[in-house]
Amino acid sequence: MSTPDHTASQAPDLAVTTTGLTKRYGHRAVVDSIDLEIPRGIISGFVGPNGAGKTTTLRMLLGLVRPSAGTGEVLGHSIAHPARYLSRVGSLIEAPAFYPGLSGRRNLEILAALGRHDMHRVDILLGQVGLGDRGGDRFKNYSLGMKQRLGIAAALLPSPDLLVLDEPTNGLDPAGIREVRGLLRELADDGLTVLVSSHLLGEIQTICDHLVVIDNGKLRFQGSIDGLLSAQTAEVVAVPEHAGDLQRLAEICTQAGHTARIDADAVHAPAPETWAPELNRLAMQQGITLAALAVNRGTLEDAFFAMTDTDAHAILAHPTTSEVAA
Repeated sequence: MSTPDHTASQAPDLAVTTTGLTKRYGHRAVVDSIDLEIPRGIISGFVGPNGAGKTTTLRMLLGLVRPSAGTGEVLGHSIAHPARYLSRVGSLIEAPAFYPGLSGRRNLEILAALGRHDMHRVDILLGQVGLGDRGGDRFKNYSLGMKQRLGIAAALLPSPDLLVLDEPTNGLDPAGIREVRGLLRELADDGLTVLVSSHLLGEIQTICDHLVVIDNGKLRFQGSIDGLLSAQTAEVVAVPEHAGDLQRLAEICTQAGHTARIDADAVHAPAPETWAPELNRLAMQQGITLAALAVNRGTLEDAFFAMTDTDAHAILAHPTTSEVAA
């Protein structure tokens, strides 16, 4: 008797759900009781320090690693039966593997034949990822960035409903990153769900609608990026015309309930951005002319380091280190 297939009919707007998803290696929980809810038709960023459990989580969703505990569903099918949904999933996990002596186009044609995908999509996808004029070149002569683009093209061969990418912009120059960003945005606008893991927090902030943050195997945050950033305290930055007014300007901020600090030629005060005009009026009343007044809004990087125990220099200094226990 076949095992019944449990679908996610109770949550049709979710592409991925997990409950208590856990993976242990010995006594160590690499992924520890994660409950995911990733909506359909969006780009969801998946971030965390090196060794946080990102790649292991993605591998469990793709049926490459068996969970130690917990359950999950991908596109309405249990992760206990990945064969029931993998035909609708495209993925690029770590470095793409291709035949080095064959051209990029021939590599994709072989994958299309093996997967019984539409052969006509090969040239279309080469153009989509910016390799339209390099499809005839041998893979071994591709730059690292070109290899990444070919890997994304391969992941798109099955015309998937879910695209899972692990560090898709690794090795790309700024122009290449912009091209991939535009491609992913177009795919999501057409209804594809994209789950992208990356260490480039600024890029995640630019491209993603939704965010999942894990640290030490535990879920720290999931939800909209806009919601997360709106919860961050802004900082009002004021530069007096005369440096001698710095201390008085800082005292004005503090007396108004916004403890300020002086950094170089400016006063920084954590406060809602709507308070900036009030500071301008208070300064004028005290005879202080402001040469500049601005608001620094919280960034994803600020929120990330506030949620995790990671030292900023540690993650940024080693952005491509492979995840432990992948």
